[in-house]
Amino acid sequence: MFEDILNQISTFPPLWIYITLFFFAFIENVFPPSPSDIVLVVGGSLVGTGAISFILALTFATLGSITGFLLMFYIGSTVDKKVIHSGKFRFIPVESLNKVEAWFRKYGYFIVVANRFMPGTRAVISFFAGISHLDPKRTITLCFISALLWNTIMLYLGFLFGDNVDKVDEYLTTYTNIVIVVTGIIILFFIVRLFFRKRKAKA
Repeated sequence: MFEDILNQISTFPPLWIYITLFFFAFIENVFPPSPSDIVLVVGGSLVGTGAISFILALTFATLGSITGFLLMFYIGSTVDKKVIHSGKFRFIPVESLNKVEAWFRKYGYFIVVANRFMPGTRAVISFFAGISHLDPKRTITLCFISALLWNTIMLYLGFLFGDNVDKVDEYLTTYTNIVIVVTGIIILFFIVRLFFRKRKAKA
């Protein structure tokens, strides 16, 4: 399957390949899940064939990542507690949101740096970074660093493995599953801790 994708994309003019990399990097931050990582790997394999430039591929992919992040950050920053108090989002408890914001203000910048390394949670992280009103300049800088590092790794893996993109996909799938399981365990831990704290407070 990946050979077909590689062959198909390799027929595109270089400009359209760069636009494809931008699009998938952008869309993953807005409508996850998206196969942006494997598309980047395919782009890296095309760098190996000389079809496209590594620098331009990295530039377009990173711009796509940042643009998608900023869109969700902006949406999050506009959906403040006044909107939630209006009753339009009754399924979001304000008390829980306050706790998430407090936690995000404390650890949010570290999470933004790790953002690109956490598949499946990227759109959620950028949204809560906005809703927690993290400093825009600092957030954008950290988002840029995170995206640049991750996209460089993905492109290099494609360059390194060449036509064996399916092998990289296996590794990425395993990595994604591990990240999701670990994230789920962490969330469960905080839920259980919150439950026992409330129970203790009532007692």
